[in-house]
Amino acid sequence: MRKWLTTLVLSSLMVASVSSMVTAQISQPDIVQEHWYHSYATLTLDINAWEDDHPEIVNLSSIGQTELGREIWMLQITDESCPLDWDFDGCEHSYYGGEGREGPLVVRKEVVYIDGGHHGNEHLGTELAFLVAEYYIEGWGNGDQEIIDLLATTELHILIMLNADGNDFDTRWNVNQVDLNRNYDHYWNTCPTTQPGSSAFSESETLANSIYMNDVVPHADLYITMHTGVWIMLYPWGKWPEQPSDWEMYHHIRDEVNSNISDIPIRNANQGLYPNCGTSRDYGYGVMGYPTFTFETDDEQFLLGTVEALSERLGEELDVMHYLIENVWYWRARLVADSLKVEEGKVHLSVSNLGYSSTSNATLLYMEGVDSTEIWLPGSDEPVEMIGLTQKGGTPQIQFGSDFNFSTSGFGFAVNATNSTITTLDFTGAPVSSKGIWTLYYQKRVVDSSMWVGNPINDSVVDYESSGGSSLLPTPSILLILVSFTLASINGRNGRFEQ
Repeated sequence: MRKWLTTLVLSSLMVASVSSMVTAQISQPDIVQEHWYHSYATLTLDINAWEDDHPEIVNLSSIGQTELGREIWMLQITDESCPLDWDFDGCEHSYYGGEGREGPLVVRKEVVYIDGGHHGNEHLGTELAFLVAEYYIEGWGNGDQEIIDLLATTELHILIMLNADGNDFDTRWNVNQVDLNRNYDHYWNTCPTTQPGSSAFSESETLANSIYMNDVVPHADLYITMHTGVWIMLYPWGKWPEQPSDWEMYHHIRDEVNSNISDIPIRNANQGLYPNCGTSRDYGYGVMGYPTFTFETDDEQFLLGTVEALSERLGEELDVMHYLIENVWYWRARLVADSLKVEEGKVHLSVSNLGYSSTSNATLLYMEGVDSTEIWLPGSDEPVEMIGLTQKGGTPQIQFGSDFNFSTSGFGFAVNATNSTITTLDFTGAPVSSKGIWTLYYQKRVVDSSMWVGNPINDSVVDYESSGGSSLLPTPSILLILVSFTLASINGRNGRFEQ
């Protein structure tokens, strides 16, 4: 019945005036915008208009081209007056307080990555990505304070239509008849599947997407890929029925969404749909370490439009997206030192995890002062040298040595999601003094591919009881800030690191 009504309404719109429909498709007024799915041409016009109207928050770029040479458009949406930088200014985004450190510190914003249109005929998934971008751009333009606050601390990277060729041909595949969502380098072609391509990343569309993930948003704390076919949200894994390492985080999100927002099923992809390998979702989690979801809208994907307004038809899905984006801060481990007491070289440390993901790898690092490049680890008699340091997004290296094991008692510790732990670490071999710098160093999720982070410990929680020294630390130089927030990969296990 819905298909018949849709056909009737869309036919009447076209019959009303062919010339006016052409004009409408170019300018996308509400009556078309809400009922007629985007083509590559109309999408290009709309997103260019966003950048023209709101240059303060919208940056439009092409990350590559489809096999037929169409641009793969990427929207970056954030308040550019609060930049990604390492300077003290008026943008209050993060924590770094203490004696002599009252100024707000601009650190890397929270990053959300969204893509749509892997399958050219899955129009509702593409439209959901478009509506998410529209909500935050227009909300900022209308002075919505919650959105203004969010875009001061968060970057949205939204690729609305990956498979523009398939969209124009209204087909699932790209022009080479490849299923782009089976073409990623995560157990590529190891499940029963069709048309995965000649090799992982054989297609220009998926290759461009993977390069953007690795080069621009390696530190993202949420990745959602939009599809259409079954009303469901899928998390890793597609290859296996087992729950992912970060099941606590995924189950928390499932329970919160189902209790307060929507009864949409949220399941492991293998069990909730069918075995699927080489997907962007599992690449995002298994290779990049992102928390990832496949968001499947309803199954009416084979028409050119909808009788029900898109913003209403996808209203429930938009509510779920708002929840995921506006709580992105919690989708990782967030360790905070409650107290640090130094007693005859032993460090008694109390740590809380404010995030909804556990970490199984965490430790404490010590530096003698703000100008030191040597780092002391628990149980070590010699420091390790930090090799290289770059200010923005680089990958400095630290050689920790093969004998350092986070799982060994006294060297490292784990902290479950929204939990606390107390541990004692041995720093008797280090030249510890009240002038030193302490940093929590940990993996922000349990999955092996997850990024490592370093958080400086506020001097107000440090107590040098036996030394008689002051617990106050000197005002940090920019080097301290950089060192504390950009420590590097460990044991060659993971080369990406964020502050």
